[in-house]
Amino acid sequence: MSYQKEVHIAQLAVQRATILTQRVFHGTKGTESKDDKSPVTIGDYGAQALIIQAIKHNFPEDEIVGEEDASSLRGNSSLTNQIWDLVKDARLDDAAAEQDLGGPIESSEQMLKAIDAGNSAGGSRGRIWALDPIDGTKGFLRGGQYAVCLALIEDGDVKVGVLACPNLPIDDAAPLSADVGEKGSDGAGRGVLFAAIFRTGSTSRPLGRGALQPSQPIHMKDVPDITQATFCESVEAGHSSHGDQAAIAKKLGITKESVRMDSQAKYGSIARGAGDLYLRLPVRADYEEKIWDHAAGDLIVREAGGMVTDAEGKPLNFGKGRTLKDNKGVVAAPKTVHQQVLDVVKIVLSSK
Repeated sequence: MSYQKEVHIAQLAVQRATILTQRVFHGTKGTESKDDKSPVTIGDYGAQALIIQAIKHNFPEDEIVGEEDASSLRGNSSLTNQIWDLVKDARLDDAAAEQDLGGPIESSEQMLKAIDAGNSAGGSRGRIWALDPIDGTKGFLRGGQYAVCLALIEDGDVKVGVLACPNLPIDDAAPLSADVGEKGSDGAGRGVLFAAIFRTGSTSRPLGRGALQPSQPIHMKDVPDITQATFCESVEAGHSSHGDQAAIAKKLGITKESVRMDSQAKYGSIARGAGDLYLRLPVRADYEEKIWDHAAGDLIVREAGGMVTDAEGKPLNFGKGRTLKDNKGVVAAPKTVHQQVLDVVKIVLSSK
């Protein structure tokens, strides 16, 4: 199966969703807290509704694992109306592209139903989409990096991955600045759409507002001298152990300051050679990573010539439900240096 329709719809769907998220990014974000104390914005809800509506229009039998649900909205008409005002106006400029997605959502009730359709339990059988409508919500809130992420998992394996990163440079050759995680801008020269199909390679293209713009292939950068590598890591210490990462960098002889940014923008950045290594190191023994936080980025890096495993060297297993139950941490690097990095990760983590 070629998955050409799937990757086309996925790219258009996340592109349309970023029209909404960027409107929220520059306005009132309408934040509330979920049960796990993590933040959620009106942009999360609106983007999830738009993307799920497009997926269900084109692939009605597919399941979706979405990060959000509409339970808190059904008793809050003011918040629902605020989200609906955004959703009903979010349309692609190109009529044919908009029609490919099924056109606009017709009512606020249809919007709530679309949000709630992301309730799949996941698993290792069938076609399941993993959706994070705003990955890196804290980065989104502070004006930094975030991503809109969508991946198709079939029988437990990721087949299609798409990341929209509105605040990253379009230029694949642009190096990562140390402050890229804090200074997000969607102005001129910003906004990139990454995509990958299993065994077909990874691409980037400018993020637009209508039909898809021309794409180009992307590749991991060769790292002949590990001491010159650029690390990418999470901004939030609660997401990844900064202390362990510093110890790993020291053992590898890397003195360059790590680039900290939120979201799967890190996966996209190393996939196109703007960075080299991405580590997400366990902060708690009982923590389970969510599949929507990694599925798209995992495939994009692997199809760009990289290798992604957990901290024990096992491939990420997306067929165990809504979380990566079988895995602890993430190590993403070019194939030529992945084992070298992994060996040091094991040494540092085993010494704790």
